Amino acid sequence: MNLLGLDTATAATAVALRTADGALAEARDDPAPREHPGHATRLLAMADGLLRAADLDWAALDRVAVGVGPGRFTGLRVGVATARGLAHSLSLELVGVSSLEALAWTALADAEIRRPDAVLAVIDARRGEVFAAAYERGGDASARELVAPRALAPERLGEVLAPAQRPGARWLALGDGALRYSEQLAAAGLELAHASSSLHAVSAAAVCELAARRAPASRLEAVLPQYLRRPDAELALRGAAPARAAQR
Repeated sequence: MNLLGLDTATAATAVALRTADGALAEARDDPAPREHPGHATRLLAMADGLLRAADLDWAALDRVAVGVGPGRFTGLRVGVATARGLAHSLSLELVGVSSLEALAWTALADAEIRRPDAVLAVIDARRGEVFAAAYERGGDASARELVAPRALAPERLGEVLAPAQRPGARWLALGDGALRYSEQLAAAGLELAHASSSLHAVSAAAVCELAARRAPASRLEAVLPQYLRRPDAELALRGAAPARAAQR
């Protein structure tokens, strides 16, 4: 099966191609800190580049997988809409994968590192919040969910993890949210992967690997972004309404 994987949950644009022989190739666009994400302009071009490098055309694809978040509202909307558009136009199978699960799976499945017992995946939600979920390695090389994805204040990470913690278990925290709120994670007793580690980035290759093990969606419309909260623009508009009313 030739499978194309996409993830746009963070500022990065990540694309991977898993070919029928199991080979994996990945391309990433990580914008500079003040640079605008290139999801809308880079996604299809990066996918086309991977297909060309593998000497495949778009018609050779069997399935497309997409990270459904949680993450940036605009990025998720672009990624999911692109994946659904490709699935519709090319008659491909479609699979949605949690971006937090993909983040955790890379560390749980990597045989070349000292694998943790469990992973706390943390994506920066901005506005002083994070999106977080906890996973452990499943018996079929999957990531088994311990704590469901949620939006919360960084100070509450330890509180949320308490029911899933086991004596002596080695926890590893990953993601751009873990880097931003490293002090809060340290206070909760969690180990943080080195700041330069690639484990902090959501991998489209992980999206591919997880999607290859799952049944496709029965309907394209069933694959939806996992927002977990209202978009920033709507929150700002709601906050402005009382201020305008007070000025009248």
